[in-house]
Amino acid sequence: SCGAGTSVPADTVAGSIRLTSADAMPTALAVFAHPDDIELTASGTLVRLQRAGYQIHYMTVANGSCGSSVHGAEELVRVRRDEAIAACRVGGFTYHESLVSDLEVFYDRPTLGRLAANVRRIGADILLTHSPGDYMEDHENTCRLAVTAAFARGMPNFATDPPTPAVDRPVTVYHAQPHGNRDPLGAPVVPTHFVDVGGGVLVQKAAMLACHRSQHQWLGESQGLDSCVQTMRTLAREVGEWSGAFEHAEGWRRRLTLGFCAPDADPLAAALSESCVRR
Repeated sequence: SCGAGTSVPADTVAGSIRLTSADAMPTALAVFAHPDDIELTASGTLVRLQRAGYQIHYMTVANGSCGSSVHGAEELVRVRRDEAIAACRVGGFTYHESLVSDLEVFYDRPTLGRLAANVRRIGADILLTHSPGDYMEDHENTCRLAVTAAFARGMPNFATDPPTPAVDRPVTVYHAQPHGNRDPLGAPVVPTHFVDVGGGVLVQKAAMLACHRSQHQWLGESQGLDSCVQTMRTLAREVGEWSGAFEHAEGWRRRLTLGFCAPDADPLAAALSESCVRR
């Protein structure tokens, strides 16, 4: 369950908060735009990967500063940070601090340098991020930033902020479903990888999403969503129907491997076995 006002001191050097201890193990990093985006589209897959032995890192580029008609920006950033940390406690994930405010997620050198430092420091085997085409620019720009940060992980001449050594290891990038399972022009986006998020995984996914209490009213006002949790279940049910195998599923498309990993690398499918089907 989620405690209101949950807070954990930040690691000011690493810019991250480690909520679980872990030995050397395979690692997955989720880089999404706003607090609650991961819960809506990716948290079930992260739970599955964690059960398969992966260490899970959770990061949103934006801090959620614009997602309310009730709170002022500074107060809202504190509220949404606490909500995200609470969600990470439910999942047992490692939380990383956001970089910029909402609607200020730009594909620019300063933001890229800061994100690339995190990507190098974490050294993920799997990187999960937004769809290249989504309903708003923060999502699309987060995707571009995450992809380039992963691409530049092994380039010593690309300076990061703070300076972080380049890493020589493969990473496989997977793109989540766009919001509504549709591209910005309304066409359905059918994934190639379907991850089973039914049963207890769906319960944990819903519990994480429920931590984002501030968004329940806001998304109703701004986007006409009656219930965040019910919307999540409805979208997961549609992807499950497309899978032909699962009642509820999260969908992924693997990015072209050139510059990232071996052509046949598919660690998501390999790790999740029967919980992941490819179409």
